[in-house]
Amino acid sequence: MTDDQSRNPARPLLRRPLDGELIDVAGVAHFFRLTGEHTGGHFAFEEFSLAPGTIGARPHVHEGHDEYFYVLEGELTLHTGDGEITAGPGHLLAATRGTPHGFRNAGTVAARALCLYTPAGYENYFRDVHAAVSVGAEATDELLAEFRSRYRTSSFQVPPTL
Repeated sequence: MTDDQSRNPARPLLRRPLDGELIDVAGVAHFFRLTGEHTGGHFAFEEFSLAPGTIGARPHVHEGHDEYFYVLEGELTLHTGDGEITAGPGHLLAATRGTPHGFRNAGTVAARALCLYTPAGYENYFRDVHAAVSVGAEATDELLAEFRSRYRTSSFQVPPTL
């Protein structure tokens, strides 16, 4: 990609397989193929993988953006605010503003998915957490909640199941 391409949205933008920004957050690799810098702030687009037994995101609610998950491989168990659903390859989940959600890989094989954020900006949450952890902070629920709040996102506790 050239600088001219990122400034001129009227031209197609080709991203090759290794083009993007890899951001590790608490052991989850987020590979941002497009960020707000590429899209004029309209959206951000990432691919992520979760090993079996890994939590991708504890339950939370976004007030400033919508989030769309498309499962490519494996399965994601998605917390929906009032229960859980399992999404496999080809499933799409829309978590629009105000929708409680979280996800994990409860399966026995790695899961891989695409995620679209609109508008862009939430990729900065991942950058901020990565930067804090890189200098020694521990990715605790409290730290993640603090950073989420900067991006109009609230963490919440799921009541224990009986």
